[in-house]
Amino acid sequence: MRKRLNALKAGILQTLGSDQCSFNFNGKKQLGRNYFSKISNVGPFIEDRISILFSEGVKKGILTLNRFVDIVSTQPAKLFGLFPEKGTIAVGADADLVIFDPEVKRVISARTHHMNVDYSAFEGMEIIGEPVSVLCRGNFVIKDKQFVGEPGSGKYLKWKKFNEGILQFPAAATV
Repeated sequence: MRKRLNALKAGILQTLGSDQCSFNFNGKKQLGRNYFSKISNVGPFIEDRISILFSEGVKKGILTLNRFVDIVSTQPAKLFGLFPEKGTIAVGADADLVIFDPEVKRVISARTHHMNVDYSAFEGMEIIGEPVSVLCRGNFVIKDKQFVGEPGSGKYLKWKKFNEGILQFPAAATV
């Protein structure tokens, strides 16, 4: 993990992502017991991804808080051609905000997830920091860790063509 964090720190990697699919271990994953090709290649990672990066990167002094925000917000918006409407706090942007508690300590567990899944690849991992509220276009969709959004209020966003001029790549970096 340290190499990946150093690559994020140096700008060699611009962002962090994962495939997301909340198949239960007892069910979909069992299909591959005798047929490897039937095993789902993805897992339930989305709920803990940002908290793990904060805990392992920022809290351990590898990433600055500004670099963390760049990795989880600004760079993805730029990569998918959604910047400056997304990935920034600015006049004219969509007011998508995450209220993050940087001091809360917790242990990752499938028993406490909001995802409807029966396992976690990070079961038992102790982390510091987690999102507590989320605003989408200025409206709360998560407030104090509870869903308060309106079903159907999402908005499809078409990706714009990738613009090389938006991203800044380091001339040389070592991991």
